[in-house]
Amino acid sequence: MSETGRRVTIARLAEFIATALGATGLGAGDAVKVGRLMAECDAIGGDAHGVFRLPQYVRRLKAGGYNARPNIRIAREKTAMAVIDGDNAMGHLVMSRAADLAIDKARNSGVAWVGARYSNHAGPAAIYARMPLAHDMIGVYVAVGSANHLPPWGGTEMLLSTNPIAIAVPSSERPPIVLDMATTVAAYGKVKTLAQRGEPMPEGWMIDRQGRPLTDPGRSAEGFLLPIGGPKGYGLSLMFGILAGALNGAACGREVVDFNADDTSITNTGHFIVAVDIAAFGEVEAFKQEMDRVWSEMKSSPLLPGFDEIRLPGERSHQVELDRRARGVPVHAALDTALGALADDLGIERL
Repeated sequence: MSETGRRVTIARLAEFIATALGATGLGAGDAVKVGRLMAECDAIGGDAHGVFRLPQYVRRLKAGGYNARPNIRIAREKTAMAVIDGDNAMGHLVMSRAADLAIDKARNSGVAWVGARYSNHAGPAAIYARMPLAHDMIGVYVAVGSANHLPPWGGTEMLLSTNPIAIAVPSSERPPIVLDMATTVAAYGKVKTLAQRGEPMPEGWMIDRQGRPLTDPGRSAEGFLLPIGGPKGYGLSLMFGILAGALNGAACGREVVDFNADDTSITNTGHFIVAVDIAAFGEVEAFKQEMDRVWSEMKSSPLLPGFDEIRLPGERSHQVELDRRARGVPVHAALDTALGALADDLGIERL
């Protein structure tokens, strides 16, 4: 997707988002936190999950689909695990709390797994997997997607979602290695972004119910997303749905609420995050230097014809982040118009 549009600083994006959410009833401190996390999504190139989602989040807050004054609490806990009840809060608040708890527990136990239920859409997976990096830890994050767009392999009923996974590993001199992927060929947020921009989808993202390619994002309701690797992607989506959903007492399968179409129902979205303390396994700097070596080894692989370089997971995102922190985030004209209308509706200053 192109990066056309005027540039807006990350700080201004965060301020605008917080002001909009505050004007819709979210508590001031929570609005600032969500604003910061959403702006971080845009900073790392998660355009389908940052300020792009603000009109939808505001609509859901107005309709009562979110709890604007939640009591996020620990529902179950042992030494190296916990389950958080998000009390139907915005997912960013639930998962930032879960990440903090996982990091704190991993300091004592070496590894910690924290699940969540009664949460909501929380943005791109990488945001939370990256949080342990600052503590010399590896982060792993999995979520149940906020709408079903994938049938079981060979079926036609959409019983599964994009169910993403992110894994973030620190290095010494190189950027962190960060895998962030859906179990479908494309995340549905990218479909929504292209629809807003009036741009077609690449062939291979979706098919209709007769198995024909679907490239018009405005017709996405007529078909479904394709899994990565055929039945292997379906299997991953199913297992991630069990681990992030059913295990936590969160929605899975037909229980998943399509938050794109339903602004009022409690979604009971499930996630989990794992923090791994590298120091529990060995010397931290030695491991990070080994990741630098892995970088060099991967990058030095002889290239196939038609390729100009080898990229590691997260490398492009790192380059995007450097550019956007220096020059601001590009806001596409169609999104700019939508945000302007939102600001006028809320009676706040335009972006």
